[in-house]
Amino acid sequence: MKKVLILNSSARKHNSKSRKLTEVFTEHWKNIHNDLINYRDLGESHVPHINENWIAAAFKPEALRSLQEIEALKTSDEYITELREADVIVIGAPMYNWSIPSTLKAYIDQVLRVNETWKLNPENMQNPYIGLLQNKTVFLLLSRGAQGYEKGEYNEHMNFQSNYLKTVFNIIGITNIHTVTINGESFDPEKYQQSIHDSHQMIKTLIEKELN
Repeated sequence: MKKVLILNSSARKHNSKSRKLTEVFTEHWKNIHNDLINYRDLGESHVPHINENWIAAAFKPEALRSLQEIEALKTSDEYITELREADVIVIGAPMYNWSIPSTLKAYIDQVLRVNETWKLNPENMQNPYIGLLQNKTVFLLLSRGAQGYEKGEYNEHMNFQSNYLKTVFNIIGITNIHTVTINGESFDPEKYQQSIHDSHQMIKTLIEKELN
């Protein structure tokens, strides 16, 4: 039995294309598996930003933390526990200003913690990060208003969405990452509808191929 964690980050509750992708994933997953699915809606909840107390606590041994510092890490501890327990992590994220929603960035700041999700390898300064969350699969289910953001395409230099998310998960030890995108909402309606159809089909194919 696999545990699935689904994270939505769109500010839109209705007509969100990234939320539709996570819905398609959920529906198809449930048709095949009877596994536990845990949901967290970052777009609909307050994700605290890290602060000075958080930073002091994160770089201090647990036994030396003050009550205030322990409290500062409470949300982070909860998020990290969910990630540790999950076998499959699904991220639904739109592209906002060529990057990700601020709530998802705040979430990432909460879960990238030294000696919790990664540790430092001072002997290799070219690649100093050792990921502590391994043997997991990530699905990046992304939506974009325009097109051409993939490697070798004309908007590649403006893609701070999927490239950033892949880097984050690589650092914490996850390399089995699948990316599914809906592109071009703001442009050609016909190509956009084809993009929606293709993305939904790709999700189903990946579930059947990778996770059966």
